[in-house]
Amino acid sequence: MSKLTAPRGTFDILPEQASVRAALERTACELLESAGYGRIETPSFEATELFARGVGEATDIVRKEMYSFDDKGGRSLTLRPEGTAPVCRAYVEHGMHKLPAPVRLYYLSSFFRAERPQAGRHRQFWQLGIEALGSEDPAVDAETIVLLSTILTRLGVSGARLRLSSLGSPGTRAQYRDELTAYLRTNAQRLAPAVRERIELNPLRAFDSDDPGTREVMAGAPRLLDRLEPADSEHFASVRELLARAGVAYEIDPTLVRGLDYYTRTLFEFTDDALGAQSGVAGGGRYDGLVEQLGGPPTPGIGWAAGIERIMLASGEHRPAPATVDLYVAFEGARSRADAFETLTAAREAGLAAQMELAGRSLKGQLKQAERLGARFFAAVDGESVRLRDLRAGTEETLERGVLVGRLVAA
Repeated sequence: MSKLTAPRGTFDILPEQASVRAALERTACELLESAGYGRIETPSFEATELFARGVGEATDIVRKEMYSFDDKGGRSLTLRPEGTAPVCRAYVEHGMHKLPAPVRLYYLSSFFRAERPQAGRHRQFWQLGIEALGSEDPAVDAETIVLLSTILTRLGVSGARLRLSSLGSPGTRAQYRDELTAYLRTNAQRLAPAVRERIELNPLRAFDSDDPGTREVMAGAPRLLDRLEPADSEHFASVRELLARAGVAYEIDPTLVRGLDYYTRTLFEFTDDALGAQSGVAGGGRYDGLVEQLGGPPTPGIGWAAGIERIMLASGEHRPAPATVDLYVAFEGARSRADAFETLTAAREAGLAAQMELAGRSLKGQLKQAERLGARFFAAVDGESVRLRDLRAGTEETLERGVLVGRLVAA
């Protein structure tokens, strides 16, 4: 019988990796909650229409990367490829527009995209993300970016660069799209075939191409940042001023685009060159029309998403300190097993981190296992008597089993 393996592009999270991820997630969640963000989780699958309408039918995500299927009722469902549209759907569905603005939400969830697997990019992946809904104040933009910068720094991502731009209003963007499309048509023969094929569908994606000929063409392309309306320019200037006041360094990149249609105004991305060609660690932007597009009231919003696997790669997967083991309960012979188990239960109920021998080792082997775990105390139970060894101090004493837990709690 052939050996079964996980589908290509998916992965198992093993215990030693889970401890790293748990420490990362704990750090991020504590920081976000202290800033007023509450956790939200949406279903793993949504109506396909949510992403076609919200993300954009012309995007690569919707056209090529979504896992969609028909359920038994004939409804088209999709495993969520990103988090913003589902959160906005929940915002509308649950009437969160009635809450004081801005409504601050964060999520830590798994997502799915049928893209080519590579380092830090899988077909099932995890993202930490936030959404702030209900305010167009530039300070909200700055706050979200500063929070992301702080999280990356605390998680050991030391080489990340912040790229910043603005897409302006939808009207400005539509006019620019027409101008860029005309420019690309004029230079179509110099573009890569894949770029040439989607000139009409998504011309801004030409800025992402690695093709030398396309990059040469795009070097002379018009820039949306030069065509912003006064209100959008003022908004962008305010965001930059607030980032400077917060001490967050950035570089303005007028070629910055992201593969989602809902973005307006502020756009940003953190990249780390140490990750190679796929250098993106996290990014996001403002999406002031998305909630209304999904059937809700006019609602400004901004958010970002950070790939957990990308952060782990960029940070070198720093390992947290091993979990503390206060007490290792040992015994010799089947007659002492029940006494040892009772002691283990009492120790855990008292709040001690306790483990018990479960693999049939000799007493000497049990002591070695306690040392491997870094246990502070080793208790060999023999009926109502316990031989207690302090593995840190190297001392040993014999005492009654009934007083053991109280003695350790006091210690």
